Amino acid sequence: MTSSTRSSASSPQSRPWLGPLADALAEALPRLYGVQPDPLVRELIVALTGALERGELELSLQGPPPEGVTAAAWPQGHCEALERSGLAKEGNATTGALPPLLRTGQGVGWRLWQRQLQTLLAQLEQRAQAGLAEPIADDTQQEAVEAAVRRGGLDQQQRQAVQGLLKHRFVLLGGGPGTGKTATVVQMLAAVLSLRPQLRVHLSAPTGKAAARLKQAIDSRSAGLPEMLAGQLAGLPCTTLHRLLESQGERFGRHRQHPLAMDLVVVDEVSMLDLTLATALLEALPEQAQLLLVGDPDQLRPVGPGAVLCALDQPEQRLGLGEAAITLTTTYRNQGAIAAVSSRLRQGNRQAVLDQLEQLDANDNISWLRCSPPRLPAELKQRMRAQREKLGQRARAFRPGSPGSAAAGAALLLQLEAFVVLSPVRRGPWGTEELNRLLLEDQAGRGAASWPIGTPVLCTRNQPGEDLANGDVGVVVATARGRAVLFPGLGDNSEAGLLLVHPALLEGAEAAFALTIHKAQGSEYAAVGLVVPRSEAGEWRGLYTGLTRARQQVVLITPQDSGWLPDLLV
Repeated sequence: MTSSTRSSASSPQSRPWLGPLADALAEALPRLYGVQPDPLVRELIVALTGALERGELELSLQGPPPEGVTAAAWPQGHCEALERSGLAKEGNATTGALPPLLRTGQGVGWRLWQRQLQTLLAQLEQRAQAGLAEPIADDTQQEAVEAAVRRGGLDQQQRQAVQGLLKHRFVLLGGGPGTGKTATVVQMLAAVLSLRPQLRVHLSAPTGKAAARLKQAIDSRSAGLPEMLAGQLAGLPCTTLHRLLESQGERFGRHRQHPLAMDLVVVDEVSMLDLTLATALLEALPEQAQLLLVGDPDQLRPVGPGAVLCALDQPEQRLGLGEAAITLTTTYRNQGAIAAVSSRLRQGNRQAVLDQLEQLDANDNISWLRCSPPRLPAELKQRMRAQREKLGQRARAFRPGSPGSAAAGAALLLQLEAFVVLSPVRRGPWGTEELNRLLLEDQAGRGAASWPIGTPVLCTRNQPGEDLANGDVGVVVATARGRAVLFPGLGDNSEAGLLLVHPALLEGAEAAFALTIHKAQGSEYAAVGLVVPRSEAGEWRGLYTGLTRARQQVVLITPQDSGWLPDLLV
């Protein structure tokens, strides 16, 4: 798959503001730039607005027409309209300002973001081609690589990744689920720290959940290292990118004039990294520092504009990165049908996906249940209620300050990862709001302070004062002072890896028995109930990301007919 793959547009039901915003832009831009409106250019502006909401900065003029674009005029008529329009032709606007649209090699995009993206990609390519400020001798590099290979049983691609971090200021490590990305990162860090133990290293991810998972994975996989190296990796700080960059709303406390005091920054789950955050990171990174980006380019694109990992994964960009770009392809974790269906999705063959699902049997780790909305299968409801009961039991066993409270709290947070329901949308009969209401009933609208003990709670905003990030999930517990929400703790305010927050401090908190796939990105669960409504299937990346959140089992719920599966390109 490439970034030119056609994506379904967001629906009015899931994005009610999108249509009015697109119409407003299509009306305002010709007026602001003093050019004659053109209906075909208007169509492109509306389609580009929808693409921007999906994190895409351009429309490909090579593929099928986007939704809402006149097929008979696509793409020749639209290209001719762009050539005539002052909205894309430099020097033709009465204001003298650069026009908002830009013709790219194979498409059309927003000029501001396209130029920002190209600047970012050029800077990363320059870092990849630059050697370390203090180069490591070839024979020393080789010894460190061979030691990593022996410790981790690394294959050729993983060996190349270790070598890359010993040579380049920027390294890109990609791969699908189960290909050993985290195990490789452990050996990459061990190799670097074995040679330079004073190196200042920071681990990070776009969300709190992803950062916590990265920290846990690094700690657990470091156990097989020599004691000194294991201790060094276990002691590495790990935060969200927003916390690392000292986010202050729309601005960051770390920038070119106040750079990070780091020698190496590792960013996991880079599929969630948008252009704004990536640019801020690069501006705050000292020129001599190293950057390691890790992620799966086939996952959902970021919510914000600019899918940086997808752009880096394009052939021309990988050519510029050279040996500093490594993709792991060998699967070490057998996920059975989950891996097989995910692989078919990545290959883009729609019929092969359906055939694979039709061939499932009772022993496979995907259960495919077909149902007519708004009904839901009884099996899914039973699993949701069973998870609610288990969470309630573990939450009632947690007593802050009592002997064993740390273990009870850890067990409760672990139960959160036992089962979750995912949907691509918030609204509608199969959306997350209705799915959560199914368990909370008349208490759904009362807020976290009134929800039953054991209710999962989603933090929807970055709250650095509470050591919380957008996407963090906690659970309602009882304390001597009343209700609180227990979160995994990464920051300075946590104790024994646990963080208690008063519900009143959680602005816009939501119940989290069910999450959107976007909110679950960067997380893993033992089992996932994946609900895919027909009209809201979205692009194939959403289905792929939802499936790969599960380590052991997926219960896939779809409508009876095959229209729920988005169109894929071979």
